[in-house]
Amino acid sequence: MGSTHLTSYDTQRGHHKIAEPEASIADPRDAKRYALEETIFRRILTQMVRGAFSLFAIIDVKGRDHFPADGPVVLVANHLNHLDVFPMQLALPRPIFFMGKAELFQNPLVDLVFRNLGGFPVYRGSRDRWALEHARKILENGQVLGIFPEGKRSQGRGMRPGKSGAARLALETHSPIVPMAIDGTQHVFKHFPSRSRITLHIGLPIIPEPGQSPLALTDQVMFSLAALLPYSLRGVYAERPEGF
Repeated sequence: MGSTHLTSYDTQRGHHKIAEPEASIADPRDAKRYALEETIFRRILTQMVRGAFSLFAIIDVKGRDHFPADGPVVLVANHLNHLDVFPMQLALPRPIFFMGKAELFQNPLVDLVFRNLGGFPVYRGSRDRWALEHARKILENGQVLGIFPEGKRSQGRGMRPGKSGAARLALETHSPIVPMAIDGTQHVFKHFPSRSRITLHIGLPIIPEPGQSPLALTDQVMFSLAALLPYSLRGVYAERPEGF
């Protein structure tokens, strides 16, 4: 794809661009510990989640061999349900460090668990310098950064326009972007005690091109992600233009 090719979605997303970090100020998150690598606590909790999930869901994974065995990766996925992070992690042998909305961390217990699992808060709709710096640390540490570019759940109504933050981080840190399509979490518990089927489809890594614009890369990633989903979930990315 040409580095200067932009689509109509670029205009829609213009107000979502992540600005360059401003001057450093004290941030209360600096007083807390956020995991930057695998921990024993995380391994134990992941196995507990695996056991719990097996009671109400069957997870199918396609394209697992596409995922890099090591090195920094920006993992992007569509967002259907609050539970999406769990099958995503269960599908991969490597730990995923997720960026999540700050509201989720307001409960002290949830905050403790999420931080030890590698999650970290981001204040949406603001210039969250701290979150951007922490995301860079994760990638510079050779880990997997998990991001939902849509910014909020679509709840099965089709993909929303993606924000450019994941692309910007990939360009800045020279990290590949791997799309992961999720289908089925929107139906979890609807037919309980029967188990729901969750399908995760991992796409080929996307390597940022030198000089490629963040918005052009975002479009490339989002159309690649949509192509892994059923047509009904592709939303604004249902029709893929030439060149993607």
